[in-house]
Amino acid sequence: MTSQAKTARKRRRSLSSRLYTWLTSMNLAIALLSILAIASVIGTVLQQNQPVNDYLIEFGPFWFEVFNTMGLYDVYSMSWFVAILLFLLASTSACLIRNTPGFLRDIRSFRLNAQDKSLRAFAHSRQYQSDLPAATIVERTQGLFKQLGYKARVKEREGEILVAARKGGMNRIGYVLTHLGMVVILVGGLMDSKMYLKTLNTLGVVEVETRDLPVSQVPEESHLPPGALAGFRGSVNIPEGKWGDVAFIGLKDGYVVQNLPFKIDVEDFHIEHYDTGMPKSFNSQLKLTDKESGEVIEETIRVNHPLRYKGYNIFQSSFGDGGTELEFDAWQLFGKVGTKQELEGKVNQERTFDFSGEKHTLEFRDFTLFNVNPTEGPDGERENTNFGPSVTFRLRDAAGQAIEYENYFQPVDFDGTKYFLSGVTAEVGGQQQFLFIPADRNDSLETFMAFYATLKDRDEITRIAVDLVGQTSQGQQGGAAQSAAARSIADMVETFVEQGFSALAEQVDRQLAERDMPPEMADQAQESSFRVVQSVLMRAYMETLQDQGVEEFGDRDEDFFEKALDVVTVIPNYGSPIFVAPSSFNHIQSTGLEVTRAPGMFWVYLGSLMLTLGIFMLFYIHYRRLWVLIKPAGVNDDGDSAHHRVVVAGTDARKNIDFDQAFAQFSDELQRQTESNNQKNPPSHPDNPGRSE
Repeated sequence: MTSQAKTARKRRRSLSSRLYTWLTSMNLAIALLSILAIASVIGTVLQQNQPVNDYLIEFGPFWFEVFNTMGLYDVYSMSWFVAILLFLLASTSACLIRNTPGFLRDIRSFRLNAQDKSLRAFAHSRQYQSDLPAATIVERTQGLFKQLGYKARVKEREGEILVAARKGGMNRIGYVLTHLGMVVILVGGLMDSKMYLKTLNTLGVVEVETRDLPVSQVPEESHLPPGALAGFRGSVNIPEGKWGDVAFIGLKDGYVVQNLPFKIDVEDFHIEHYDTGMPKSFNSQLKLTDKESGEVIEETIRVNHPLRYKGYNIFQSSFGDGGTELEFDAWQLFGKVGTKQELEGKVNQERTFDFSGEKHTLEFRDFTLFNVNPTEGPDGERENTNFGPSVTFRLRDAAGQAIEYENYFQPVDFDGTKYFLSGVTAEVGGQQQFLFIPADRNDSLETFMAFYATLKDRDEITRIAVDLVGQTSQGQQGGAAQSAAARSIADMVETFVEQGFSALAEQVDRQLAERDMPPEMADQAQESSFRVVQSVLMRAYMETLQDQGVEEFGDRDEDFFEKALDVVTVIPNYGSPIFVAPSSFNHIQSTGLEVTRAPGMFWVYLGSLMLTLGIFMLFYIHYRRLWVLIKPAGVNDDGDSAHHRVVVAGTDARKNIDFDQAFAQFSDELQRQTESNNQKNPPSHPDNPGRSE
């Protein structure tokens, strides 16, 4: 082999050696563990796998994109997180492979080749002389070792005897268990991760579906057969009285469908609420039917009490609406105002209708049975009041623009007056505003809608204005003048209804300015115009009551009139050509189930146990070695004859103060038992109380 080849081979070995050293370094392990800890904190603080709109509303467009690019909305499934786990697994495994053989050899070895010079160089070392026979010294040394729990071996060599002892070898086993436990935990975690599913997606075996489709319409390439994944975590919503046999696994911006080997029937769903309306507890009564064997299991699950079957776990995770059946009245607010249609619908379904040549879609989104809100009671104290059930829906026009509404089934009492409430959210993340429509004496919308229809009927308002002008003119004006005055009044009423009081005031000011009146007369004329409009509105309202058979006009009717006028001027901004008044419902709930299969859980638990035991061994078991070397000697330092020189040495892997005391006690006791009767204890080493020479 040439020198260049040898040099190249040496460089390759040097590079691989440096790489191996880096992979097994403590710095790399600490860095990886720190990154994992930070990622875990983020994954705990920031709720994972929530709807995209929730993150967009909370963080705004800029930070939403930043966090989305970093993958913080699904930390534990990100490629970089899995890559760190793999690196940590490789690093820990390399450390285990490198150190385990040496540790195992170390705990089996008594190191019987220790020499005199090396023993005296130990930090814990002392020597003294004894005139006892070597056999006696060895016997007493072994007895003391046994008493202290050490295992000892004796070796004779070239006229000297070495007694070597050790204890706490499980400390080294603790190192192995600690690292092996981490390896087992990481392997178990990777088994339950989405790494395999992502690999299948990368290879094109599985396609991610991003559309919101029924299970029957999801393409076959987005389905996984039972058992395709060793571990997964999916979810499914099943309404009461319905069944399901799949779980949806979120992946990237969509999902894949995992087919299950059993069918889940939801026979009943029950929920309890606190006084505040918040859910107190909820549970599902399930019937599980095995597709292959036909085995049937019936069990009620609740939060933290899942149903377990053949490695699958079915958790109670959430609840929602399962398609509540609705009946409602659709009141027209434009066109044929005041007319209504009795319609039906379902939550999570759409209903399309045409209005004035334009297509509109009602998308029923949710149903809420209890709406508990804080209100002020009769005594002025805050109390919780249930506003009753409500339905949330979106009205989408032909251009695709939608406004969200939340309408309540029954009128709500505010300060003695009942109102039908309709919450309006014009844009995503916008503040909800409410439309308050007063209820009539029958707690219905009939009176208001009839009154509003009259105000929107130009011919009817003109007729009322003509009658009013005829009553006030007393023959002083001709027919043409009365008609012109009536039309002018009708115009003002129309302006008030369509645009509000401020627009009416501007219109009156313009008309008076054209007449060039003095200020005093203009003010009187303006006030007179307002009174005329008020009279027409009141006449229209009273005729509405008469048509409904109301004979007496009381204070309650007057109060209703004033509040109805407040509503009339804001309806043009309501944004909907109809008012949906829900009337009855058949409540159907849906249970949210989380279906998991986690074969790695056993290994995670096993690894955690190994890690705990290993840490316990490392911290509470001390790996210690002691040596006693007995050498022939002639005359001691005092001029007395001596048979042997005894060298005592010891070491502790942890090098703590406890061993200083333990070594001093051992060496003192050994010296007391084996030293000559006339021999004094030698002085302690000035720098180490456990060492003397």
